[in-house]
Amino acid sequence: MHAFDVLHDPVRRRLVELLAEHGEQSAGEVGEVVQREFGISQPTVSQHLRVLRESGFANVRRAGTRRLYVVEPAPLRALDEWLARYRVLWEDRLDRLGDLLDDRHPRTHPNDGTNP
Repeated sequence: MHAFDVLHDPVRRRLVELLAEHGEQSAGEVGEVVQREFGISQPTVSQHLRVLRESGFANVRRAGTRRLYVVEPAPLRALDEWLARYRVLWEDRLDRLGDLLDDRHPRTHPNDGTNP
C-alpha cells in the first residue's frame, strides 16, 4: 500500500500522531483516544492499526496480553524525502507572498511609537 493511501485516512493519521507524540502505547491506549475523537469501535481501531503495521508505519510487540505499538520512522522519512523535491515550490511562493504583504503593510517596530 502506498504511503498516501495509508495516511489518507484521518484515523490512521491520528494514530501515527499519537504514537509519534507519546511513544510506545497499547492498542487500548491509542484506541481510547481515537474512539472518542472519531466515534469508532475498538475493532475498527484494530483494523487501522493492522493497516499501519502491514504497511510498515508501525511496529508491534507483545507484552503479556497487550500489544504495544510504536511508530516506524522509515516510511515517514521516505515520504519526507519525496516531498522535499516539491517543498521548494510552495516555500518560494510563501516567501513571495510574505514579501508582497510586507510591501503592502510595512511592519513597524513596537517601540517606535507608530501604529501599523
